[in-house]
Amino acid sequence: MNTSDRSPLTILCVTGWCRNGSTIIGNILNEVPGVFHAGELHFLWMNAVGKGSNSSCGCGRPLTECRIWSEVLRAVRPAGLSAETHAAVVRRRQLSCVRTRHTWRVLRRGLHRDDVREHAGLMTRTYHAVAGLTGARVIVDTTKIPGEAALLPHLDGVRPYYVHLVRDPRAVAQSWSREKEYCYVMSSPKSTAYWHGFNVASQAILRHNRDRSVFLRYEDFIADPAGTIDGLLRFCGADPAGNPMRGRTVELRPNHTVTGNPDRFHAGPTFIRERDDSWTTELAWPARLAATTLSWPLFGRYGYPRGGPLTPARPAHP
Repeated sequence: MNTSDRSPLTILCVTGWCRNGSTIIGNILNEVPGVFHAGELHFLWMNAVGKGSNSSCGCGRPLTECRIWSEVLRAVRPAGLSAETHAAVVRRRQLSCVRTRHTWRVLRRGLHRDDVREHAGLMTRTYHAVAGLTGARVIVDTTKIPGEAALLPHLDGVRPYYVHLVRDPRAVAQSWSREKEYCYVMSSPKSTAYWHGFNVASQAILRHNRDRSVFLRYEDFIADPAGTIDGLLRFCGADPAGNPMRGRTVELRPNHTVTGNPDRFHAGPTFIRERDDSWTTELAWPARLAATTLSWPLFGRYGYPRGGPLTPARPAHP
């Protein structure tokens, strides 16, 4: 696809570990004209053939029947390959070149291998196919896998902006301890180990792209959701006049997200609660201790107090 005659497509890429609030932030941004929340695009191909965590689009239809993803999947699949074969090829490339541990190699060496170049070509075609079908000039990708995020500057006709989104590891551990639709349970030590690894890799991406990166805590978002959304829109060059937040409430329409928090299926009036502190009463002391200890030193660097939930002195906007 020749994109040289177009202005770059903006990708607002959210990095960090899962259960950090990226789904609700992405769905709020999805209400802004010209913005499309794709969800966790990394998982599109495996989910579409029923081998991922969930095969449904946020609109409730199977990905292969969704009016957007069915067309995207057809548009980017090479001729002569079945959907199952193409998904397997994509998955092998993802595992070989864009996992979290590959982040530093991609940052240093870019398109240095055939598999990296092939994956970059696929993602270029995918983003532009989404833009063509939706009319969006800003695509929000909440995949959060740092290896994928590190590849974005090498995509033709794409200009990435990065949001390193972090949530208190104790709240994250509490979220992982509760079973949700199509989401498994994870122990506090395991979730915190991932929290640490993904955030270290995300920091490397922000250092490498300082002029187009911001750090955001989930707790600062819920302290001032309208102000935070306004800041994110300004950050990526979108019109803040389209901010859909009315105080703490937003009217959400059905979306077209690929996987993510099961709450993505919710539409209608949505209230953003003021605090994120259920872990203080529901997370057992051993799990709380594990989350605090294993997240060090990032725990303190990100401003989380040992004794209780974060209470921002003032809203922190991008």
